[in-house]
Amino acid sequence: MSAQAEATQSSLERTWWLRLGTVFTDPKIVFAWLRDDTDEAAQARQEPVLAVGFLAACAGVLTSNGISHALDDFGLDGVDLAVVILFATLIYGIVGYFFLGALVYVGEQLADGLGSYRRARHILAFACAPLALSLVLWPVRLALYGADNFRSGGSDSGTGGAIFEGIETAVVLWCFALLVLGIRTANGWSWRRTAIAAAVPALVPALALARAYGAI
Repeated sequence: MSAQAEATQSSLERTWWLRLGTVFTDPKIVFAWLRDDTDEAAQARQEPVLAVGFLAACAGVLTSNGISHALDDFGLDGVDLAVVILFATLIYGIVGYFFLGALVYVGEQLADGLGSYRRARHILAFACAPLALSLVLWPVRLALYGADNFRSGGSDSGTGGAIFEGIETAVVLWCFALLVLGIRTANGWSWRRTAIAAAVPALVPALALARAYGAI
């Protein structure tokens, strides 16, 4: 690769880092940029995609039932718990990125879409930006409830805990709304066609919310 090509690629990568913040202010334009699915464009946004995927997976792990009760049955100290969370984040991130990305891709194909599996994964990643951002709440939760965040029946089980759970639900809905917008914008579809495509990946957050509220 020539020096000029390397400089151009580096500039594109910096641009995508800046565009990551635009997801929260003008998401439609970010998803419109995803229409460019050339190898160069995809490579330029790879690092932001991986960063969002990792942080979103970490947020998902921290709010999962397994981690929220991790101190109930296992003699873990702080270091052990951190290692478990890191390991689970890597697993959740890889599985979520490729499995949920596959659901987005299948949904697009059912709606006769022409987008690639790679682009479907990138749409998913940018749609999960609010989940990644929700990690900023965890220093507050740890300051308020400490280790009780990771055991049942602790001090986080009252009104404060319910508020955080409400925020988690709102974040999941925000992510899904971005996913729907992303599918529609990247493909240039009508809302009807978008609804068909979004129905497949919608099953996962729907089941997650149903479980959270004890519906299943």
